[in-house]
Amino acid sequence: MTWIPLLLTDPSPCLRYLVLTELLHLSEDEEEVQELSEMRELDPLVKNLFTLQKPNGAWDSFDISRLTTNDNLQITSMALQRLGYFGYNSSHPVVQRAAEFIFSKQLQDGSWPMPGKKDLTDEEIGYQMMPLQTAIPLLGLVMCGYSIDNRAEKAFEWLIEQRLEDGAWPVGISAGNYGGIAGYRRLAHSRWGCRSNTTVVLSCLAYHPKRSQSDEAKRALDLILGTTSKLRTSLGFIIARLIGLEKSFGRITFMAKFDIAHILNLCWRVGVSKHDERISDFIEFIKSEQGEFGLWDYTAHLKATRWLTFDLLRSLSHLEENIDWVSTEPRTPFQAYPKKMKRY
Repeated sequence: MTWIPLLLTDPSPCLRYLVLTELLHLSEDEEEVQELSEMRELDPLVKNLFTLQKPNGAWDSFDISRLTTNDNLQITSMALQRLGYFGYNSSHPVVQRAAEFIFSKQLQDGSWPMPGKKDLTDEEIGYQMMPLQTAIPLLGLVMCGYSIDNRAEKAFEWLIEQRLEDGAWPVGISAGNYGGIAGYRRLAHSRWGCRSNTTVVLSCLAYHPKRSQSDEAKRALDLILGTTSKLRTSLGFIIARLIGLEKSFGRITFMAKFDIAHILNLCWRVGVSKHDERISDFIEFIKSEQGEFGLWDYTAHLKATRWLTFDLLRSLSHLEENIDWVSTEPRTPFQAYPKKMKRY
């Protein structure tokens, strides 16, 4: 396993901590683990976040490198997603302040407001509802351990209410109608389901101790696995964004890239089997792309290579354990933009 010394010599204490605890399964009581737990605070990936947090618990959208949205609710969620990925939880004061800021913006029905809608009164203008408006803020919270907080549970209930009959989530509702689905966000077996919205809602469900095993989570994952794309350049995009190497922008496009590394992360959290042909195809593809020294390169930013390697190794190790999974979707050819039949 040549990846062990390569990952454990990475300059990031956060990565070394995750390798010891998530891959080598060392206890938190181990001296080296405790030392790295303290050293994480000095990691630039964390230290910069701690320094730039505002007194109200939020982060300013113009302060955090590579994050370009003008919405401090989304930027704060992205900061929590990074901290949660590194293993920080609700016991840390920085996380607590950020979480309370996000909860302070929550509406009575459990959702968060549609960005940019406060100045618009005409119901014909734009979307009046998008699952992403709630799923993005919620994702930061659940990754930091707030899944079973009553306020988070209320948000989950709101998201379940927006679910389509086929188990997907739509792009949104405008003037009483479901929004159209662009080809790159299509789901193979859903008329109105949006892959980007469905993926981010599923990501929230996957971090919940009970909802991750729910019929809603399993159905959503089943639909997402209908996308068979194996675009090498997208492999590792979500991880690279979490550590600040890729920009965070857009809402409808927030989870538009089909990143197999992220999909496998969702698979083991929901509890699927590697014996599903779609999963085994992804695993075969992943193994074929492993480099000479056991690493997977993120082609756009090689600085993310060791992070991607850690993430894939963790997913592959967990997928070996999951065998209780039954798919209800037929395996059919999928094209984001199928060719139209000519009339003549």
